[in-house]
Amino acid sequence: MTGGQVHDAREAEALIEAAPKGATLLGDKGYDSAAIRKAAQAKDIWANIPNRSNRKRRFAFSSYLYRQRNLVERFFNRIKQFRGIATRYDKDAANFLAAIKLVCVRLWCNA
Repeated sequence: MTGGQVHDAREAEALIEAAPKGATLLGDKGYDSAAIRKAAQAKDIWANIPNRSNRKRRFAFSSYLYRQRNLVERFFNRIKQFRGIATRYDKDAANFLAAIKLVCVRLWCNA
């Protein structure tokens, strides 16, 4: 759990370590760094990240798989419709995670 002003890429290596071997990492151009790609390669994870425009060495990229990020982005949009999640009323990480789980159950029951 990081602060609101911290970029998500700072926690990318910790998330890569938690991912199963052989998984696919879907990230936007903000995750296009040599360190993240190296950490993913070390864990045998394919990093499907679009190349930045100033990157000299291009990497393989599947636009078809990249479209699946839309599901994740829509999920975050749905949970941020709840005021307590969007403004993060719960400052304790355990309480915030519990609130997210409750919202997820509510969305799942409504589907």
